[in-house]
Amino acid sequence: MDPKENKPKDIIDEDLYEEFDDEELYELVQEERRKALERAESDEASKPKRPFPKWAFWLIAFALAFNVFAIIPQTFSIPAIDFLITSAKLSADDDIKSYKKAVVVVETDNSKGTGFSISENGTILTNHHVIEGEESVTVAFPEEGLFTAEVAEIYPEIDLAVLQVDEENLPYLNLAEQTVFSANETVWFIGNPLRFNGIANEGNIIGYTELRSWNEEVLMIEAPVYRGNSGSPIINQNGEVIGVIFATMDHDDLGKVGLFVPIDYFYEHAAK
Repeated sequence: MDPKENKPKDIIDEDLYEEFDDEELYELVQEERRKALERAESDEASKPKRPFPKWAFWLIAFALAFNVFAIIPQTFSIPAIDFLITSAKLSADDDIKSYKKAVVVVETDNSKGTGFSISENGTILTNHHVIEGEESVTVAFPEEGLFTAEVAEIYPEIDLAVLQVDEENLPYLNLAEQTVFSANETVWFIGNPLRFNGIANEGNIIGYTELRSWNEEVLMIEAPVYRGNSGSPIINQNGEVIGVIFATMDHDDLGKVGLFVPIDYFYEHAAK
């Protein structure tokens, strides 16, 4: 018997294309709401009672109406809020704005994931598990709108697939010639996590790791990767794509990390 068969499998989650479960999100928000209320009640009990002026009430109401996103993070400290704040900050950068134009939502009848255009004539790269079993899918560009994309090529062994849209002059991202990086290098990635679209985020490259279910090494990233990020491009400081997110993994020493396919593997398989 092969000794590998006795080893436990890597704990990876390739289902990052699935939408976030409503009940799970509701429970997360309710738990944080409960904690916030308990803190508020505790603070209130420790303070002397004073009349609450009406002008203060209306001032708070006005602030709530016009500064919702500034106040909510202070009340609900949950990952879904944290990465929205980071995305808002990153999206103020002109380069990130430009990159986001080429990142698409990939939808099938039952799932949602991410893809990105790699040429102006409608060639799109995504994960194989996002479109597995489909001959055509719907893709949505942020500004150009909806298109039907045909599944042109599949590389299941490296979890990549190529889609083709019959359209010209589309925004696209440049691919790096090879996956070159330095330890702890900061990179960006853009995708459609949870129920949000076009979320930009950043992380640090950890390095290569082996998966027992893969023949090739993949790269780990320390970053907030969630469901819907499957197919997100990893973009380096030069604005070039060096890989594609496909899963997360519970690492023994590092905890939860994101996993991405080096862009080198795409070149190798596309050339065959």
